[in-house]
Amino acid sequence: MKIAVASDHAGFEIKQMVAGLLRAQNHEVMDFGTNSAESVDFVDFAYPAALAVSEARAERAVLVDGAGYPSGIVANLLPGVYAAVANDPASARFAREHSDTNVLCLGGRIIGAALAAEVLQVWLSAQFLGGRYAARVEKLRRLAAKHRRPAEAQPRKVVTVQDVRDALERREPLIMDESTILTPSVLDLLR
Repeated sequence: MKIAVASDHAGFEIKQMVAGLLRAQNHEVMDFGTNSAESVDFVDFAYPAALAVSEARAERAVLVDGAGYPSGIVANLLPGVYAAVANDPASARFAREHSDTNVLCLGGRIIGAALAAEVLQVWLSAQFLGGRYAARVEKLRRLAAKHRRPAEAQPRKVVTVQDVRDALERREPLIMDESTILTPSVLDLLR
């Protein structure tokens, strides 16, 4: 399975552990950063990872910040993304079995690496139960279709701090047009 991962500084260590576990299980990992424990804004990393799920470039995502819920808020803004915060195995199981979530959000300052690994395994192995839960999930999908941008709307390119750093490191141009979104941290860099 192709799985996107991302974190802020508070979730960096757990994100690294998660990525390693996923690779060890032969999942393809798309790592959207951050790449250190240096303070960053979670939005700049959670958004591109969740967007990969929304655009079907990744089947699932695991987002780690200090508490888990900030990344969940970002992820749930996007069409086709159903994120849940699960800092214990039971919540992870229910998130998949009852709600068919495709994004797991973990709190790097709430749980340790061992519990995060257990939560991840439960979430990955749990299957959506369907049945009475399918009707509930369908209600969610109808609400999302009513209030989120249409699926046929063309997503815009998002430029993150990591994109700028990568372009500078490779000495490559970073091409943007009028539909490109610059994250607040990138705007700070440009000022």
